[in-house]
Amino acid sequence: GLVIDGRTLEHVLHDSLQNIFLELTKKCRAVVCCQATPLQKSVLVKLVRSKLKAMTLAVGDGANDVSMIQVADTGVGISGQEGMQAVMASDFAISQFRHLRKLLLVHGHWCYTRLTNMVLYYFYKNVAYVNLLFWYQFFCGFSGTSMTDYWILILFNLLFTSVPPIIYGVFDKDVSAEILMELPQLYKMSQ
Repeated sequence: GLVIDGRTLEHVLHDSLQNIFLELTKKCRAVVCCQATPLQKSVLVKLVRSKLKAMTLAVGDGANDVSMIQVADTGVGISGQEGMQAVMASDFAISQFRHLRKLLLVHGHWCYTRLTNMVLYYFYKNVAYVNLLFWYQFFCGFSGTSMTDYWILILFNLLFTSVPPIIYGVFDKDVSAEILMELPQLYKMSQ
C-alpha cells in the first residue's frame, strides 16, 4: 500500500508528476491519503478513474470526504463522531471501518452471484415467452391474434419478475459468510 499526506499529494497532482505517481499506484493494492483537502481527495479519485481506467472505492467518515465519495464508483460512508454527511452521500453505510471487510468479501460476493443468476433468469424467461409466441403465430397462420388476454400477460410478468428476485435476495447464498471471510480469493472468482 501507499500512504501519502496532503502536502506531497499537492505536488503529485501537478501535470509533471502525475504519470510517475500513477505508475507507482499501479503497483499498490491501496492508496491512503491523510491530511488532504476534500478537493485533493476528489481530484485523486478522478485521476485514477480517468487515467488508469480503474474501478474506485472511496471510504470516508466526515463532511470533508463527501466529494471523494461522490466521485468514486462506489462510496462507503462510516457513521461516526464526525456526523452523517458521508453516510448520506455514500452508496453504502457502515458503522465502523472494520465492517468494510465483510461488506466487500461477503455481501459483494453474494451480490455478484445474485446479479448473474437474475440476468440469466430474465434472459431465459423472456426467451421462453417469445418462443411460445413465435410458435403460436405458426399455429394461427400469422393472423396477429393474441394468444393470451392482457391481464394474463400482466400477471405473468408480475409473478415471474417480482417473486424470483425476492426469493434470490433472501435465500441465495452460494457460500456461507464464514467461508467467504476465511477465503478472500473467492471474491475474485465471483467476478
